[in-house]
Formats: sequence, C-alpha cells, structure tokens
Amino acid sequence: MSKAIKALMTQQLKDRYAGMESACVVELTGLDVAAQEKLRRTLRGKSARLEVVKNSLARQAFQGGPLDPLGKAMVGPCALITSSGPLIDIARLLVEAAKEFTKLKLKQAIVDGDPSLLSIEAVSKMRGRREILGELAMLIASPGRAIAGCLGSPQAKIAGCLKAISEKAA
Repeated sequence: MSKAIKALMTQQLKDRYAGMESACVVELTGLDVAAQEKLRRTLRGKSARLEVVKNSLARQAFQGGPLDPLGKAMVGPCALITSSGPLIDIARLLVEAAKEFTKLKLKQAIVDGDPSLLSIEAVSKMRGRREILGELAMLIASPGRAIAGCLGSPQAKIAGCLKAISEKAA
C-alpha cells in the first residue's frame, strides 16, 4: 500500500472516529462468514457497527484522541466495535454472543474517553445510565416517602379508634 493511500485511509478513519469516546476490540478469527454476519446484524439492531480495521492505521487515527489508549489493545487480527448508544449494552450483547460463538474473543474496551482500558466482561457488569438514574430517583424519593408514612400514621390510628368507638356505640 502506498503512503498516499495509507494517509488517505488514516484521514478517513480519523474523520469516522472523531466524535467517538467509547469502543470495543474483539477478535473474529475462527468465525465463519455466517456467524460474522449474524453478529453484525445483531449489533446493527443495537445501533452498533463492527469494522475490521488495519491496526497500524487505527493507531495512527486514534492518536491524540479519546480512543488513543485503545490502540494498544489492537494486536493481532481484531475488529473494532463502536456504537451511537451506550457501550455497556453493547458489551452485554457481546458477552451473550461469546456464549453462542465460542471462537469470538472479547478483548478490551474504552468507555466514555476514560484512558484506562477495561475488559469487555468488566464493562458488561457495569450499571448503565438508566439503572443509575433509577437508583438516584429512588434515593431522592425515599426520605419523602418516609415522612409521608410518618405523617399518615397518627391519622390512621385516630381514624381506627373513632371507627372502633362508633362500632361499639352501634
């Protein structure tokens, strides 16, 4: 490949992954074409994209950007998975797919531009945005619910006493 073509391809990769802060690296060696297509279709359903990229070009394209640490994980035959949605959902999907496709090897992932690389299994066990917001809403509502229970309790006791007295009188 000539230097001009490599420079052009590197620029295209830079443009494509410029806004990305999260990605996964997997190894597809040993998967037949049908299995790869099934995996790609499943990922497309979750608005993710699987792409086999030349490692050296990917490292050059990632240089200086949020995906720069991921370049170190791109050793040997591998593919890059990016998503417009949350990467945690994609990692969970990949862990399930690895059970079905035993030759699929899960390597490393980078989440939200954090420079530390994590295994895809570790990312799949993280809580997602929706789960964290649900817990936060529960924690915010919890004191109010406790106060409402305390305020309603004496009234319920008085109402119960009045009902008992009225039933005795009748």
